[in-house]
This record gives sequence, structure tokens and C-alpha cells, in this order.
Amino acid sequence: MKTGRIIFISLVVLALLGWWGFNQLNHTERGLPPLHTETVDRGDVSQRVVAHGAIQPVQKVTVGSQVSGIIDELFVDFNSIVRRGQVIAQIDPSTFEAEVSSARAELESAEAGLELARMQWLRVQELRERQFISPQEADQASATLRQAEAQVSVRRHALERAERELSRTTITSPTDGIVISRDVDVGQTVAASLSAPVLFEIAADLSQMQIHANVSEADIGDVVEGQRAVFQVDAYRGREFVGEVIQVRNAPLMEDNVVHYETIIAVNNEERLLKPGMTAEVSIITDERHDVVRIRNTALRARLPDNIRPEDAPDREGMNGQAYLLQEGQIVAKRVKTGLSDGLYTEIVEGLDIGSELVIGLSLMGQQEDNRRSLFSGNQAQY
Repeated sequence: MKTGRIIFISLVVLALLGWWGFNQLNHTERGLPPLHTETVDRGDVSQRVVAHGAIQPVQKVTVGSQVSGIIDELFVDFNSIVRRGQVIAQIDPSTFEAEVSSARAELESAEAGLELARMQWLRVQELRERQFISPQEADQASATLRQAEAQVSVRRHALERAERELSRTTITSPTDGIVISRDVDVGQTVAASLSAPVLFEIAADLSQMQIHANVSEADIGDVVEGQRAVFQVDAYRGREFVGEVIQVRNAPLMEDNVVHYETIIAVNNEERLLKPGMTAEVSIITDERHDVVRIRNTALRARLPDNIRPEDAPDREGMNGQAYLLQEGQIVAKRVKTGLSDGLYTEIVEGLDIGSELVIGLSLMGQQEDNRRSLFSGNQAQY
């Protein structure tokens, strides 16, 4: 029994050694395992600051009411095109018309009193010249005339005020534009006791819009006026719109315990695709390079198994990165000088040529079961 068990164990060990030797021989004959590579090419690289904001009209006017009353008529609705001075709503004027009539009657009464005071003053002057009345009576008549004149002035101003209040029951558009909001309906009572109630919001021109984007304090130092910005909205995810930074405001905004600064981006909206209130994901281009040598950022963070990873290239002055170059079936480490990076691509200032093939890592395609362990046994290069 012992002899048979020893023989069985020996056969198992020999089989395992034979299997391992066969795999090693097969690996040697095949050379390098399948590799994932990227090619050095030419293209554009841009550095961006990402922010979010809302699209707003360049000029938005809020139309309110200075008088209280019941909305009698509405002449415009959402999306109506209006002109400056156009009547857009009417408040019930009956109460204000009665006040105008009352003020006009009081003015007529004051004018009649003034006429009587003038006639009395003329008679008093004649009697005074003949010494028929005392100076005191003449002074009294003069004062009565002045009081009558002042009363007429007061009543005239009261009538003007009543007429002005009546004119305010007719709401007109203060500018040319389009109605983007209507907050009242016919029959609704508006009260202007403390503040003017909002009736409409009118956008002056929707062909030109603005994005009010909040840029964090960590990125605001790279943002200046005149920079190009690209953005997307949820309504058109497959399309990229272009704008320009026109203002960086200095007032800080606190949001989630992070300081932001409002940045205004001008947008051309001649196609009328963008609507007020849309949320935009904005990328402000703070720096960019055109037609430069570039590689994917993953080429600078290649992950290779220890058994095929070459020795690091010697340090060179000015070189700040390392890539693995595939040359004649061999992997060679090479120092490179990098420039601008946009998160996907990195500019190569020195060290690589167009068309060079760089090793990113092992390819998952074509790997056999016995090689699976090597996919995760390497150490990631850190630079």
C-alpha cells in the first residue's frame, strides 16, 4: 500500500512538472504575450475648466403693476411677440375713473372760488382807493385771493394724480421682445400695497443668450474674459454649442461650503434651440494646442507584469514622464517631456515620434487560462 501511494504521488508530481515545462516552452516560443498598444498621433489638446450654470436671456424685464385692482383683460400670452408701448393687460379702471371725476369736480369748485375771490379783490381795491374800507379789510381780501389760487393748484395736482393712476391701469410693454412668463389670469386681483406684483416677464432678444456659470475658487484663476467655451444641454446631448467668456464677477457665492464665482458666457442662439432656464455643462478652454504630437494618458500609466516590464529609462533633465515603446518585438522604456493635458490626451514636447507604438498593458484578447494570473501580477509604473 505504501509503495503504491508513493508511486501515485510521484506520477502526479511528474505530470505537474511536465505541464509547467510545456507552458514555459510554449511561452518562450511565442515571445511577448498579447499587448494592448496605442499609436502616437497628431491632434489638438486643450486644458479646460468645467462648470455648470443656467442659460438666461441677455435682458429680461419684469412687468408689474403700480396700482391694485382686478385684471380685466389680457392681450398677450406665453411666447407672444410684443413691441415697446404695446398694451398687454388692462386692470379694471372703474374705481380710478370715479376718482378722476371726483378730482375734476373739486377742481371746478376751486376754480369757481378763485373767480369769486378775484372779483371781491377788484371791488376791495376800488373801495380802498376811495378810502371807504380799512387797510385790514383789503389785506383780508388779498389773503383770500391767494388761498383760492393755492386751492386751485392743489386740486389741479390731485386731478393729475388721479389721471395718472387711471393711466396705470393700462399695462404696456416696456421693451420689444417675447413673453416668457405670465403670472396672472383674467379676474385675478393684484395688490400693489407693499410691492409691485409681477404680471409678465419679457425677454428682450432670445437670439442672444448668456450662461451664468459657477466656477469654483480653485479654477477661477485660470478663467479670463475672451476665452472660448463649449457646452452641452440635456435637450441636445449629441450637439456641442460654443460661447465666449465676457465677464468674471468678483462677488463670491457660497454653495455646499465651496466658494464659487459667477462667470458670464455669451451665446449665439439664432437657431432658437436654447431656452431660458436650461442647465448647461460648460467647459471653458483656458489653454489649447493645435496639431501637436500627443498620446493617450493611459500610455503614461502603463501596467505591465514584472516578467516583461523593462528597467526604467535613465533620468534626463527636463523629462517628466516615461512611456513603454514597442520596438522590434521588444518593450523599451523611454523618457518623455510632456506638455498640456486635457484628461484624455497629453502633449508630447520631446521623446516620441509620430506613429510610434506604445504599450498600455496586456490585452485581454487571446489570453489562455494559465496566463490569467500574470494579468494582475505586475506593478503599475508611477511617475
